[in-house]
Amino acid sequence: MKMRKILTLVLAVIMIAACFAGCKKDPTDQPNEGADLKGTYDITMWVSEKDGVAAQFQEQIDAFEAANPGIIINAQIEGVTEAESGSKVINDVASAPDIYCFAQDQLARLVQASALAAPGKAAAEAIKNANDAGSVAAATVGGTLYAYPLTSDNGYFMYYDTSIITPEEAESLESIIAACERNNVKFRYALENAWYTASFFFATGCHSNWTTNENGDFVSVDDTFSSDKGLIAMKGMEKLAKSSCYDANADIFTDAGVVITGIWNAGAAADHFGANLGATDLPSFTVDGTSYHLGSYSGYKLMGVKPQTDAKRGAVLSLLAQYLTGEECQTQRFNTFEWGPSNKVAQASDAVKANASLNALMTQNQHATPQGQIAGVFWDTAKLLGAVAKNAADVAGLQQGLDDYAKAVAQFISLTPEQRTSYTIIGGIKGTTWNTDFEMTQDPAGTWTSKEAFTLEAGNEFKVRLGMDWKVAYGNNADNANTSIPLSNKGNYVVETAGTYYIQLVINEDSTAVINLVPAE
Repeated sequence: MKMRKILTLVLAVIMIAACFAGCKKDPTDQPNEGADLKGTYDITMWVSEKDGVAAQFQEQIDAFEAANPGIIINAQIEGVTEAESGSKVINDVASAPDIYCFAQDQLARLVQASALAAPGKAAAEAIKNANDAGSVAAATVGGTLYAYPLTSDNGYFMYYDTSIITPEEAESLESIIAACERNNVKFRYALENAWYTASFFFATGCHSNWTTNENGDFVSVDDTFSSDKGLIAMKGMEKLAKSSCYDANADIFTDAGVVITGIWNAGAAADHFGANLGATDLPSFTVDGTSYHLGSYSGYKLMGVKPQTDAKRGAVLSLLAQYLTGEECQTQRFNTFEWGPSNKVAQASDAVKANASLNALMTQNQHATPQGQIAGVFWDTAKLLGAVAKNAADVAGLQQGLDDYAKAVAQFISLTPEQRTSYTIIGGIKGTTWNTDFEMTQDPAGTWTSKEAFTLEAGNEFKVRLGMDWKVAYGNNADNANTSIPLSNKGNYVVETAGTYYIQLVINEDSTAVINLVPAE
């Protein structure tokens, strides 16, 4: 079996000293070649919370034991969504599981938190050779591979109705809009969500690359959205946003002729379009005679191994992670859950090639930008460009939207040390829509109060966040008091009783907090 041969080769070399978090020589270095890995290992794991995933991972661990006689793995497997697992690990690395699955945009923070043991040199080379370039890049920081590629399927592409749109028309944004308008159906594209808005900017060659320091704070950005190329992107986006067929809600398929979404909606797409289901990469748009193929963000799921003080245990965990992310196991997960493989051999299988959704995604990934660490101000502000494209009266209005975006980004990067350690309020309050931060002052220590009183309606929602970012953001008090919920994932505070209030945040020594609404006198 091909996977077993690869494992035999890797096992022969993985005993060489491995490079763990930070690539520093420490007690977690793995044992020398020839060391005996036989033994019983009690481990903890976090995998996707979706039904059946944990059970299949257990079956794969059983197969690993059969392939490696003498190694016994007693695994305690828990379902935790990959979108939250990285933040949970960072919140308490010491009690984090030995192996965990996470979304690739959490990688840099996990490396900074010394929460990942990098595979050894030989293992890393085997992993790089076995997986597609995008997933390898997503698992790499500063030239070092820190994680094990698990999937290559977290991106978006286009589902469409083949009864009203031909494959040739599906290549042109303008042709698709005309077909949808002609047939009175919706073109659903979440242009007021920055993850999707960026597709028009990537098409014209724009980028937004963020740099963090050793503490994970954003210290600089190379952003070209507000540029001549950005204005071209706005003109292209305007064509769809101003169309009568445009709808920003891409989570439903009602009355849709086209939906820009991902494989998580494959079932809904099949139900809606039936025999007329088409799936392909995003189209191109034309501005001033030049065509631009829409870009996208690509995302990947990764598996991480926590650094171990026992070198033998660390070697076994690395070997197990390689097995669980190898060709055979990825193929099994595709067959059961339709997860898109990152393994190149698995990708080339007839079954994967026959999957219309994955085919469309793989084609679109040729035009995709891997999602890295990005400041919250980007998500807050870039999403507004979709609304600008819809409502601007002229080119000057489009440019004003870009100028406002650039100003917000520059303001964030220029935050003083005091501002980076200050709390602000953001939400759907005072006529704003999660795009404006309101200042607070600290008095006494540990208590922050808004500088102004707000007239709030029942149902208004907001959060109090640190440094105008989302790494620390407090919301409803039940979540604020629950330390198992990451600081980046608290729910919104929801106003129950209308009134005029000062908003107050009280932070406890254990990082739990309480938000109070103090009636204005």
